[in-house]
Amino acid sequence: MAVLAYGLNYRTAPIEVRERIAFTADGLPSALVELQQDVSSLREAAIVSTCNRTELYCVLDAADELAVPAWLASQRDLSSSELSSITYSHWDQDAARHMIRVASGLDSQVLGEPQILGQVKEALATARTAGTMGPELNLLSQITLNTAKRVRTETGIGRNPVSVAFAAVNLARQIFTDLSTKRALLLGAGDTISRVAEHLHQQGIANMAIANRTLANAQTLAARFGAHAMQLTDVASELANYDIVIGSTGSSLPVLGKGAVEAAIRQRRRKPMFMVDIAVPRDIEPEVNELPDVYLYTLDDLTDQIDENLQQRRVAAEAAEQLVSDGAQHYLRERRTHEDRELLQAFRASADATQQEELAKALKKLQAGADAETVLAALSQSLTNKLIHAPTVGIRKASADGRTDLTDLIKTLYQL
Repeated sequence: MAVLAYGLNYRTAPIEVRERIAFTADGLPSALVELQQDVSSLREAAIVSTCNRTELYCVLDAADELAVPAWLASQRDLSSSELSSITYSHWDQDAARHMIRVASGLDSQVLGEPQILGQVKEALATARTAGTMGPELNLLSQITLNTAKRVRTETGIGRNPVSVAFAAVNLARQIFTDLSTKRALLLGAGDTISRVAEHLHQQGIANMAIANRTLANAQTLAARFGAHAMQLTDVASELANYDIVIGSTGSSLPVLGKGAVEAAIRQRRRKPMFMVDIAVPRDIEPEVNELPDVYLYTLDDLTDQIDENLQQRRVAAEAAEQLVSDGAQHYLRERRTHEDRELLQAFRASADATQQEELAKALKKLQAGADAETVLAALSQSLTNKLIHAPTVGIRKASADGRTDLTDLIKTLYQL
C-alpha cells in the first residue's frame, strides 16, 4: 500500500474550476464512502476541500494511481485531460511533506495563514467519523498536526498579519489591548469588511454594527455575527456609540466627514476613537486626522506594515521548511517501523518460544530432583546456544559470500 496526495489548488486552477470541484461539508462523508467503494484497492481516504484547494489523501495500491483521478473526473463531470492539466500527485514521503506544508500554512495563498490548520483537522475528523481513516492516515495525521503546531509555536510564520483585514484588527488590539469591552462600527458589507468582522468576532469584540448603503446586505452580514445593521445615512447619528470604525465601502466619495466625527468626539467626552480607512477612494475625510483623540490610519499605513510582516514571514518560512523536512523524515521512519511490526512480533515470538521450551525442560529436571545449580547452568548454556544459532550461521555464510554489508549490520545490531 502507498500513500497518495492528489489535488489542485489556487496555483494550478482558477476559482471557477476550484468551485466546480470543491466538496461541501455536508457532502464530504458520503463522498469519502463512495471513493472507498469505487476504487477497489483503496483502504483509507480523507479529503481537504477549501476555497483555495481540494486534495484527496488516499492509501491504495500504487498500481491503481489513475483510479483516484478517474473517480474525481466522474464525480465532477470532467474529462481526464482537463483534470490532468490542473492537478498534482505526491506519493509516500512527498505526500507527507505536502500535507505538513499545507497544514502549516506554507502552501497557502497568504503565507502562514492560520485557518488552514483548523480546516485540515476538520477534514481528518470527518474522515474518521465516516470510517475511512485507518492506521496509515492516522499516523500521517498525527505527525502532520504535531509538526504544524511546532511550526506555529517555534517560528514566526503566523505571528505578523499580512492581510488588510487582519492588520486593521491587529492595529485596534495595539491601541485598546482588550477588545472585549469595545464596540466596533464597520462601513460596508463586502469581502474585506466580512473578514474584518470575522477577525473582530474571534477577538471577542463586545458589540459590532454593520453600516451599508443597501440595508439588506448589511443585515445579511450582521446576521452571521450577531451584529446590528444600519444604513450609511444613519452613521453620523450613531457614531458616538463606537470606539472602533473601519471603512471599506467602495463609495466614490467620503461617507464620513470631519464634522460628524468632531461631533461624535464631543459626545464621547473625548474618549479616544480608533479609525481605519481601507477604502480606495477613501471613506473617511483625511481632515479627520487633525482631530484630537482620533487615531486615523489609512490603507498606506497598513500596506507598509503588511509588507514588513510578509518579509518577516518569509524569513520564518525558511525555519519552518526545516521542521517540515524533519516531520516528513519522521513520518518515513515511523511508517517503516509500522511496516516491520509483524517482523518484530515474529522475532520476539520466536525468542519467547525458545525461552519457554528451555524453561520447561529445566523445571522438569528440577522436579526430578536434579541439582539446581547444574540445571541453571545447563539452562543458560542451552538458551544462549539456541538464540545465537541463526545469527552464527548467518555470519558464517555472509563471510563466505563476501557480504560485508551483512556482517556490518550484525556488528551494529549486537554492538560488537
